[in-house]
Amino acid sequence: GNDNKKFKGGRSPCSPSRVLHLRQIPSDVTEAEVISLGLPFGKVTNLLMLKGKSQAFLEMASEEAAVTMVNYYTPVTPHLRSQPVYIQYSNHRELKTDNLPNQARAQAALQAVNAVQSGSLAITSALATEGGLLPGQGSVLRIIVENIFYPVTLEVLYQIFSKFGPVLKIITFTKNNQFQALLQYADPMNAYYAKMALDGQNIYNACCTLRIDFSKLASLKVKYNNDKSRDFTRLDLPSGDGQPSMDPTIAAAFGTQGIIFPSYAGAAGFAPVVGFPQGAALGSLAVTTSAASGRIPGVTGVPGNSVLLVSNLNPEVNKFSFWISTGVYGDVHRVKIMFKKKENALVQMADATQAQLAISNLNGQRLYGKVLRATLSKHQTVQLPREGQEDQGLTKDYSNSPLHRFKKPGSKNFHNIFPPSATLHLSNIPPSVSVDDLKNLFAGTGSTVKAFRFFQKDCKMALIQLGSVEEAVHALIELHNHDLGENHHLRVSFSKSTI
Repeated sequence: GNDNKKFKGGRSPCSPSRVLHLRQIPSDVTEAEVISLGLPFGKVTNLLMLKGKSQAFLEMASEEAAVTMVNYYTPVTPHLRSQPVYIQYSNHRELKTDNLPNQARAQAALQAVNAVQSGSLAITSALATEGGLLPGQGSVLRIIVENIFYPVTLEVLYQIFSKFGPVLKIITFTKNNQFQALLQYADPMNAYYAKMALDGQNIYNACCTLRIDFSKLASLKVKYNNDKSRDFTRLDLPSGDGQPSMDPTIAAAFGTQGIIFPSYAGAAGFAPVVGFPQGAALGSLAVTTSAASGRIPGVTGVPGNSVLLVSNLNPEVNKFSFWISTGVYGDVHRVKIMFKKKENALVQMADATQAQLAISNLNGQRLYGKVLRATLSKHQTVQLPREGQEDQGLTKDYSNSPLHRFKKPGSKNFHNIFPPSATLHLSNIPPSVSVDDLKNLFAGTGSTVKAFRFFQKDCKMALIQLGSVEEAVHALIELHNHDLGENHHLRVSFSKSTI
């Protein structure tokens, strides 16, 4: 209540606000650690630490981001330095901290984070030191998993840690009867945020606790790609000693993601969803799930599950159109719109790897003005309605769709899986179609065409750059398989290139 003197605003704490009130924060917590709680949900625009009261105020760039954050952390209590932290809406609409003392550290930490998020990694050492962000740590983490009750694999670690940026290499080993791993990120900032967010967290309920430190190694050398070690930038490495190598299609998916996954693509590159079981059913082990605190946020679903729960769809747009964007990451077999909540849908992919790829790349993307949420479903299959059963057209079967991209084993499409980007790759263009024809076609979807070029060696292919990632997602949905005449249907996918 005393803080009201410093701020303007008169809301009750229950009504949404982009300013969040954090209680019971540890006395030794850093500004960067508090900011890291908000980062998965969007840009953090201001911070006020009240260490004497074990409180802080965090201002998000939008109310939508704040609402997502509160909804997310309500069932899953976040922890800072192994201590539970409680988050609620503040009754302040915005933070006015310009005239308050001791704001230099908070502002330095915010500037450093924003520099990383906007892709500018040229953070001055003075700024980093002042914000307490990078006291000389590298990009390699040493991970110890304690209290192992379920098996923890290299893939589990990859999918958890890749939420914080591109993972380049992982080596796992057992030392002093403990499962350990060394993990190298593309950038020290990624390693820093992963350590802040994950140190002390449990992978599964009340077990498999992560202890994370910075390694003294500057980089890792990986000789073999197998279930003990992997270099995601080198898919050509041998498996060594008769160890099973990864299935090439999975390797392509993992490898591609590891190399090109954007460090911070807003909520998408920093998604809070992990997609592993909170009360895992691994092999024959099964345990009941509960919203017990202290596990890694978003660890839900069942390993090997190929069904996604997609939520926050725009109810005013054709409900089924979004499956085409999901189809960029795997073959969609069935889609079911929920009867009572039409903005939610179940999507059954061909396999679990494709389901995980779709989650990693689509969760947090904007689609028709809404921020899409994707996670693994508790359902194992999407049931088709029985004959004579009234379904109101809410379930569709796409298992024989001609639009599937991954039907052929070893298809080159496996090597061209990239996150949504403003630049699209076009193929199967007939000779009669001109640059202007294609520009007009894309402008017709409401897109702004920024640049266009045909491939020099192959005029059947081109790159087109649109005004935003959201425009490109819409254009892909509307124009993939568009009939260009002469028995040519346009193929559209996301590109890693820019023009």
